[in-house]
Amino acid sequence: MKLWLLRHGEAAAQARSDAERALTAHGRAEVRQSAERLRGAALQQILVSPYLRAQQTAELVREVLGLDLPLTTLEWLTPDDSPREVANQLDHFVVDELLIVSHNPLLGALAGLLVHGHLQLPFPLRTASLVGLEAELPLIGGMRQIGLYHPG
Repeated sequence: MKLWLLRHGEAAAQARSDAERALTAHGRAEVRQSAERLRGAALQQILVSPYLRAQQTAELVREVLGLDLPLTTLEWLTPDDSPREVANQLDHFVVDELLIVSHNPLLGALAGLLVHGHLQLPFPLRTASLVGLEAELPLIGGMRQIGLYHPG
């Protein structure tokens, strides 16, 4: 399985709530750069946070890559959710290539957990950073890093 983790692009500093923060023009450009890194990937499913900036990021990825995949919005992909809980949920998605679009600190901690087996070495992710992981199964401590891209 190849697992791609994409942090949303730069978002507006203010909105009525954190969940309603939209991507900035710079954030959209960052996402387009990162999406190009996924060109040629055989994505079969896209899991996305319900927050606006993550939804916009996932839509941009679909647009750039010309994908007709639906977005699977999951309430447990928000910034403060548990990386262990997310890792445990990955067993339910039996595909060869999966993209998760979400936030930090969740994604950095999730990548560290899947590669190192613990939460002490999170991956340093900036806005629109893309991490590629690979393994037979998405097991805690059982995946290896195949890529890390920071736009800009």
